[in-house]
Amino acid sequence: MEFRHLGRSGLMVSEISYGNWLTHGSQVEEDAAKQCVQAALDEGITTFDTADVYAGTKAEEVLGRALQGVRRESLEIFTKVYWPTGAGPNDHGLSRKHITESINGSLRRLRTDYVDLYQAHRYDAATPLEETLKTFDDLVRQGKVLYVGVSEWRADQIAQALKIADEMGFDRIVSNQPQYSMLWRVIEGEVVPLSEREGLGQIVFSPIAQGVLTGKYLPGQAPPQGSRATDELGGAETIARFMSDEVLSRVQRLKPIADDLGLSMAQLAVAWVLQNPNVSSAIVGASRPEQVRDNVKAAGVKLDAEVLRRIDEVIDPIVERDPAKTATPPKRA
Repeated sequence: MEFRHLGRSGLMVSEISYGNWLTHGSQVEEDAAKQCVQAALDEGITTFDTADVYAGTKAEEVLGRALQGVRRESLEIFTKVYWPTGAGPNDHGLSRKHITESINGSLRRLRTDYVDLYQAHRYDAATPLEETLKTFDDLVRQGKVLYVGVSEWRADQIAQALKIADEMGFDRIVSNQPQYSMLWRVIEGEVVPLSEREGLGQIVFSPIAQGVLTGKYLPGQAPPQGSRATDELGGAETIARFMSDEVLSRVQRLKPIADDLGLSMAQLAVAWVLQNPNVSSAIVGASRPEQVRDNVKAAGVKLDAEVLRRIDEVIDPIVERDPAKTATPPKRA
């Protein structure tokens, strides 16, 4: 495993991190989840990403139990706040009330006194940004949070947060967690240039496009039973945008490139996102330990300019680059 700084902060994170969105507490039984976490630890992964909303808070509980007994100082544990964790009007968003209550719940479920990175899971247009940033700053001063970041924020939203933090003397955002893959490059036009100037690192999710870039989905054929595309608990919905025959046909044309490099298609996909110097870590998930072991082989892989050109030649017509496709939720009432 290799390590990178999280943006311009002093925090080092594993180049590949382990995330439990759509798996722990939902798709994967706890014993299998623990085996995946152990495989990640065995392979040198030290960075673990989750969120309070995953599996209705159960994902944090599973991760907390799976990491019990591991030296806390050897880990970087990340979680997030924004989405509803209850039915009440204050169980959602980035208000002082919801953030404060959410971090206390996350710490309890994760069985830790602090998280290394606390992330605003989406932008909240219904709460003053000053309120959100002041609350995050208070959590840093209380020692419950070491660093703060955001997830799926547009460049203008990140820029405004940095401006307010500088003017008010708050801790600055050090990271953004966007979707990023060969197929989904909406951060490249605006978010990455801003982040490079301001010292933010990207912790990217879905580097294999929810499994599409493994090549297991074939054009004109039903998805394999038990795959994410058949999961009615959320997986099928998130992967739907990539399931057209045009996309799947072009993905199959990446296989010779991976073969030439001695990589699996998943390894090629993860290695591709790590070629971007603004990417601090690529999040991988797994339902089986062998998936973790396969994905980590992408760490340290260097793809030369000719390989990157060949990849673009294959998939350029199906790549999404529009910054407006950043997953910004509608304003809450």
